[in-house]
Amino acid sequence: MTAEPRPAALALFPDDVATQLEADTREVIARYPDSRSALLPLLHLIQSVDSFVSPRGIAWCAEALDLSRAEVSAVATFYSQYKRKPNGRYTVGVCTNTLCAVMGGDEIFGAVSEHLGIGNEETTSDGAITLEAVECNAACDYAPVVMVNWEFFDNVTPASAISLVDDLQAGREVTASRGPVVQDFRAVSRVLAGFEDGLVDSGPTAGPASLVGLEIAREHGWRAPAYPGAPEADPTAGTEAVGEPGSSADHQEGTQS
Repeated sequence: MTAEPRPAALALFPDDVATQLEADTREVIARYPDSRSALLPLLHLIQSVDSFVSPRGIAWCAEALDLSRAEVSAVATFYSQYKRKPNGRYTVGVCTNTLCAVMGGDEIFGAVSEHLGIGNEETTSDGAITLEAVECNAACDYAPVVMVNWEFFDNVTPASAISLVDDLQAGREVTASRGPVVQDFRAVSRVLAGFEDGLVDSGPTAGPASLVGLEIAREHGWRAPAYPGAPEADPTAGTEAVGEPGSSADHQEGTQS
């Protein structure tokens, strides 16, 4: 029996990479009733291989999903998580939006930029770090915040940020303030493509600053007002320990009733 010919775009990849990429692509596409819905995770999958959305990656996504390369490129250029040039092993994103800026974000970005000798969206010569000024890391209660491959580092100072990037460049293990040991860009891109790495529950999740409002409400017996016509709220909601069985942090896909 003659084997089916390999799709043309896969010929742009080494054989072993092409074999794995094709299998992973088929797995991703199978998750969706409409194959074109798989484009976003497939772009992350390409970044897990090439460290950016490469021309050969665009060609493969287009062929696999029966799209034009222009359609794939239009999506890839719309979202900031998709890179159009090789990314460093670690993306260091310094928040410089309003609150973080007031708390020292601009100073942190300037200190790291000068220390590394690179500017915004530039990469160190050793390929270790790509530096970004981020509009918001969505962690204002821990400002100023730096993210490394989208893992949080809270209440950062210029000195601690420089120590962090030094550790990254030296290949030392770093652990997020609220999350796991930081993985490199390609590994994280594979997770974003939907392939779990088993680290989702490692490390702390919610920190004290995130829980202050809940604790104050509990102390004073405050509850949100009822919405007309809505079911009565569960009086025990929010009283369980974070991460305990049955809490929102304990949600498992497919177990909601």
